[in-house]
Amino acid sequence: MPSRKIDDPKTYRGRIAPTPSGLLHVGHARTFWIAWWRSRISSGSLIYRNEDLDPHRCKANFTQAALEDMLWLGLNWEEGPDVGGVHAPYHQSQRTGIFRKALFQLMSRGFLYPCRRSRRELREYAESHGLNMQDPIYPVSWRPKDFSIEDPEQFSDCAWRFRVPTGRVIRFEDQNSKLGHVSYEAGKDFGDFVVWRRDDVPAYELAVVVDDIAMGITEVVRGQDLLLSTARQILLFEALEATAPAYFHCPLLLDEEGRKLSKRLDSRSIEQHRLSGVHPDEWIREFRCTYDSLV
Repeated sequence: MPSRKIDDPKTYRGRIAPTPSGLLHVGHARTFWIAWWRSRISSGSLIYRNEDLDPHRCKANFTQAALEDMLWLGLNWEEGPDVGGVHAPYHQSQRTGIFRKALFQLMSRGFLYPCRRSRRELREYAESHGLNMQDPIYPVSWRPKDFSIEDPEQFSDCAWRFRVPTGRVIRFEDQNSKLGHVSYEAGKDFGDFVVWRRDDVPAYELAVVVDDIAMGITEVVRGQDLLLSTARQILLFEALEATAPAYFHCPLLLDEEGRKLSKRLDSRSIEQHRLSGVHPDEWIREFRCTYDSLV
């Protein structure tokens, strides 16, 4: 089946956004190739963004390895840390001031509240109430009943959470035809989520939304493991009075035991394949077949 051309090719802006907390694997390669391919069949633009927010996990050698991996795959982009562009800097660690401005916007509009509860407390609460231990929903009863963002004490030793509209159903049409219509209910499928960490680092959910707005991203291509994040982020787009992009969620690649490939499980990296003499065309043919089955 031929690849479907994307609507409004003149305005299409996509992105690839690796997190340099480890070496990338074949699952990442497929997702990034699909992002690149969709930008090319639309005659659009692609932005390379290095999502190196976490100072403890993200390393410069992984940043360089990711860049080399993408170039080895034959990908290219119009904006990025190596080529520059009007939306520089393209390293998220250098964009904290932009994220902080969005944080204060959300605070002033009443979407956030300070949180001093620990992950351990949340796990213990979930366990005692027989709730999902993997992604426990933050209890509504833990929301502070009275606080002021004018009080300096509210900014010491705390995270900031987004107050989700309980019962609100978030719907979107995925550009992956195998997924189609997707919906999640706030307060049931996910609860209040962190947008600014206790160690004064912006959380993933906030940073990617702010950057997607600033960089004019019209479509986000990423793995299906981030479907729930999409629902959260749509709420952030609305709160920041911006239009959410379209989304294309790619199926995950699994290992022999049915687990998704991951850095944590030491799935064989692109770099290892690259250095062992594998030619990227061996993968790209499979990537193209997978992609054509999804549109």
